[in-house]
Amino acid sequence: MNGLEKIEHACLTDVGVRRSHNQDNHAVLVGADERQWRAHGHLFVVADGMGGHAVGELASQQAVATIPHIYHKHAKMGAVKALRVSYEEANANIYSKGQQNREFEGMGTTATTLLLKPEGAWIAHIGDTRVYRIRNLGEKGLIEQLTYDHSLAWEIARQRRVEPEAVQVPTNVLIRSLGPTAIAEVDIDGPYPIENGDIFLLCSDGLSGQVSDNEIGSVATALAPAEACRFLIDLANIRGGPDNITVLIIRVGEACAESVPETRPRKARRAPAGRSPWANAWPLVALLLGIFLSVVASWLTYNRIEFGKATYILAAVVVVAGLLGLFIEHRREKSQIVEAPPPMARVHRQTNCKIDRETVDKLARSSESLRQRASDLQTEADRATYRQHADAAAKFLETGDFTAAFREHCRAMRSVMDVFARLKTKVEMFQPVWER
Repeated sequence: MNGLEKIEHACLTDVGVRRSHNQDNHAVLVGADERQWRAHGHLFVVADGMGGHAVGELASQQAVATIPHIYHKHAKMGAVKALRVSYEEANANIYSKGQQNREFEGMGTTATTLLLKPEGAWIAHIGDTRVYRIRNLGEKGLIEQLTYDHSLAWEIARQRRVEPEAVQVPTNVLIRSLGPTAIAEVDIDGPYPIENGDIFLLCSDGLSGQVSDNEIGSVATALAPAEACRFLIDLANIRGGPDNITVLIIRVGEACAESVPETRPRKARRAPAGRSPWANAWPLVALLLGIFLSVVASWLTYNRIEFGKATYILAAVVVVAGLLGLFIEHRREKSQIVEAPPPMARVHRQTNCKIDRETVDKLARSSESLRQRASDLQTEADRATYRQHADAAAKFLETGDFTAAFREHCRAMRSVMDVFARLKTKVEMFQPVWER
């Protein structure tokens, strides 16, 4: 079994309700075998273009084409250097294109990359496209935002030490992206520890702007990646779908979780305790003694005193011994000092996404409300399918299997959302369904 067989991934992109063109793009580059998995890992990229229809599409296309290619070319340099080079090359290509024609003015894109390797997960990021890690910890489910939104709202919030939602500025104003400037500042973080069962989710702001973190975490936990992608996109669309939506979900198995990095920095090891200070100092003493003997030998030779030549030879032997000692000590110190690993990778937000009875009840009420809304609009959903999943959810709820009940309510709700998806109709009053 190789790393490829131990992950399950799916991606879906949608133009949304209000846009005529899809400026989002994505790329997936998975290792074809065990050797490639260990050497290059699995790479996932999502980019959200900006600068007008064709211009934004072109920018995001260039990003998702360049980043995987350049990373794979330079993977032997290590994750950090290879990712940085790939982003520098992508930025240079997009910037150059933007300078060629006035129609390309303002050309740019967000770009967020998740790299899974045996040592952990690495993230390269610029813009407001996000990476989440979703993990079940016993009685607690947790969704963590691993990327920092390079937006005006988040930057003002950071300076004021408040939540971004408390800042009254447009949320879509970016302060960093690929393309508009000759040099782009990219965040690279990692390695994040990977555990069996971890779920990573990449998405453009078309999803994160309409669906809350705990909703995203609950859906990605309960549904398989492909089913979760479809449900989340339909949910974002039914709440207005003001932007393009891209969702990429990766569920990790054992092979990708085989090597979990340390969570605490290691201290550099020093010389073993009890070793005499003389053991470190003697090469320097030998050099000084050699220099002194050389001076004595010169004086003896100048005054034509016997033993001058022999003293020169002795001085040379002592100097060579001192230099050899310095070399040996240098090699010993180098082998004993262990370079501390990078600081712990950053988590910018944590939200509870555990599926409990309250969560299931809220979703059930929202699902029924949406079904009634469809009926009022004379666009009745498939009643048989809806009732089949709603009844199954009720049975799971009786046994205390909240995740299975939640899953069935999602499927019941999908049968209704399909109606609105076909009509591209938004539901203005359909608010977040199970926010805490």
